[in-house]
Amino acid sequence: MTDPLIPLAPGSLSGKTALVTGSSRGIGADTVQYFAQAGANVVINFRNKAPRAEKLAAQLRESGVEVLVVGADLTDAESVQAMLSEVERAFGSLDILVLNASGGMESGMGEEYALQLNRDAQVRVLDAALPLLADGSRVVFVTSHQAHFIRTTPTMPEYVPVALSKRAGEDALRERIPELTDRGIGFVVVSGDMIEGTITATLLERANPGAIASRRESAGKLYNVGEFAAEVALAAVDPIPQTHTRLVGDTSSFAGE
Repeated sequence: MTDPLIPLAPGSLSGKTALVTGSSRGIGADTVQYFAQAGANVVINFRNKAPRAEKLAAQLRESGVEVLVVGADLTDAESVQAMLSEVERAFGSLDILVLNASGGMESGMGEEYALQLNRDAQVRVLDAALPLLADGSRVVFVTSHQAHFIRTTPTMPEYVPVALSKRAGEDALRERIPELTDRGIGFVVVSGDMIEGTITATLLERANPGAIASRRESAGKLYNVGEFAAEVALAAVDPIPQTHTRLVGDTSSFAGE
């Protein structure tokens, strides 16, 4: 059984480079840590948490890998291009791209923000990264069961705009599978149940008290941040499922399409 704290064999990613969007904290931070443990050079991306990103980078550099910290607003095309230009200057190419950053429940954002971040920005990052992704590289898109199954299974009202926008992002990326396959680039969607300790779970609990406990009871278990991040990291190296989908956690209460 894989140790959830060391999902990838040490040295198994030596010489590789991995970029994880939204990786200054939470699932992204743990995922980037797992890649570094396996010997990969890593790119930590953040929007406005520079001190947190730099602290993580300092910790990872102690393991002997190279770490690039790049701030970028993924909803801004110039910002995304500048990030990938820095990656190219530092490492020349990319072997793993994890599209982890998402949002839409933040207060004060326009109603179009969820779609701009969860769909448009995901495609934008992929497009900007394509010149750096060589044959044998892998793209991983991180989503939730509540978004992945939104067409067939209702979710909490507070989460509907996020779920719809993330599913739209997943669909837009799936449309690119033939092109990616032709380039030798693998693509996997990692869909997880509600994850304990994430910002989204906290916001949902605030809007809908008892939501976490209710879902935990019906699912039997909810993954924590580290456990789910381990699945994301494994998705970057494991054989690609025929459906291009890695489902993490209970799906019995979600109806398939």
